[in-house]
Amino acid sequence: MATGKRFKTAVAAVDRNKTYALTEAVKLVKSNAKAKFDETIEITMNLGVDTKQSDQQVRVMVTLPEGTGKANTVLVFAKGPKAEEAKGAGADFVGGDDLVEQINAGTIDINKIDRCVATPDMMGVVGKLGKVLGPKGLMPNPKLGTVTMNVTEAIKGAKGGSVEARAEKAGIVQAGVGKASFTEAALANNVKAFIGAIVRAKPTGAKGNYIKKITISSTMGPGVKLDLAEAGAA
Repeated sequence: MATGKRFKTAVAAVDRNKTYALTEAVKLVKSNAKAKFDETIEITMNLGVDTKQSDQQVRVMVTLPEGTGKANTVLVFAKGPKAEEAKGAGADFVGGDDLVEQINAGTIDINKIDRCVATPDMMGVVGKLGKVLGPKGLMPNPKLGTVTMNVTEAIKGAKGGSVEARAEKAGIVQAGVGKASFTEAALANNVKAFIGAIVRAKPTGAKGNYIKKITISSTMGPGVKLDLAEAGAA
């Protein structure tokens, strides 16, 4: 009941017919984040794309300048010096065929892995796990910077500084862009970075209005619509 009352109070503070400037929206979302845990601040973007069309796919890795507020678990497929580099960069699991065996045996719980990184020469090994990693969205991809020789940078981003953005059904992109405990300035910086990345990722097949609506919210709070022009999305 208490949660219901909090939500109703939060909803009452938001004008559902208004679009807010980014700084005002962030302030409002933070003030409505009153749960007993550190709520995630989420962004939802409605894009004018048909994801069934190959030339209208939107999928990018976005580096958030202020981090995500979450320490991700990272698994890296690498060998030799690159494996040592990965360990030094803080990867949680590093290896090759041994990782394949551990994942297939259930020794490594794939549900607890947030990001997989691989050096190009290890993709033959990674391919053995295609049916496992693919459905989880964990398959390393050069377009997302997760198939790379620069494993240190990839791990650093995966550990908490980057999020994957992908347009799903109906052209909706959703991601966490920080925590309620972040400062307003930090959240605004992350939101700007995320929007900018989506704008730059506009697919060649997208026609008409590319970005239709942007909303930010906290885990337990109502959505606040952003002014597209002010947010740099129009």
